Amino acid sequence: MKKAKFMVVAALCLSTVIALAGCGGQAAQQGTDNKAQQLSGNITAVGSTALQPLMEQAATQFMAKNPNAKVVVQGGGSGTGLTQVAQGAADIGNSDIYAEEKEGIDASQLTDHQICVVGMAAVVNPAITIDNLTKQQLVDIFTGKITNWNSVGGPDQKIVLVNRPKASGTRAVFKKFALGGAEEATGIEEDSSGTVRKIIHDTPGAIGYLALSYLDGSVKAVSLDGVAPNKENITTGKYLVWGYEHSYTKGKPSGVAEAFLNFMMTDEVQKNIVPQLGYIPGTEMKIVRSVDGSVKNK
Repeated sequence: MKKAKFMVVAALCLSTVIALAGCGGQAAQQGTDNKAQQLSGNITAVGSTALQPLMEQAATQFMAKNPNAKVVVQGGGSGTGLTQVAQGAADIGNSDIYAEEKEGIDASQLTDHQICVVGMAAVVNPAITIDNLTKQQLVDIFTGKITNWNSVGGPDQKIVLVNRPKASGTRAVFKKFALGGAEEATGIEEDSSGTVRKIIHDTPGAIGYLALSYLDGSVKAVSLDGVAPNKENITTGKYLVWGYEHSYTKGKPSGVAEAFLNFMMTDEVQKNIVPQLGYIPGTEMKIVRSVDGSVKNK
């Protein structure tokens, strides 16, 4: 009889423990759900078209987790991103360059969030039988000294330059590290990276430059001084045409902007979306580059 009573009491205790544990788990899940529900508001991220594909995909996932928050991602170029965030017209200003490099921007008022790294490459129409250029050949092509591909071992084909506007961070990085600061000759000028890619693909003899995140096989990336523009060469410092992808805020971010920028640095973004779209996580870089362009090992 005593044994039967003991078994009944034990069963009741075990049921109570299980029920409490279940309530605890439900409470924790409910707390997480409530937190997601509580995050609400709209923000706008403007600027670098090189960073735009990553921003757009991350924003889609972020909004799925936070249905009351909205992140609007727009391009316009790094210059536009820096100007608008400095003026308070955008919550996040995306840029391929440091704010200190943009004339007219008070960088002391901005907070830099380095999201990742992206390489830039000279790209040509796929019919051009050139896989490598020396830096001097590249400079001569973009400054207009060389006007036919046969001067660098290619076909007898007129070279068509496809440049970016001055607000473009991709242009700033390419000009600084690939062209040594040389001013480009007049050519087709286009802001959108996606449109630049299409123009180069559709135009015989065309050459331009793109962030590696825009390479999809429709145009051909060219090596520089025998060094291919790939992840290994960028992370080790062998290929120098790359930039940090910055997301600037005016002061310290809060609310949806803070939560979104924190999400950008999670493993979900850094270990999945970042490499899938052709960017490089900053943690994989073996070198660092300061605002003056100097490079040193980590």
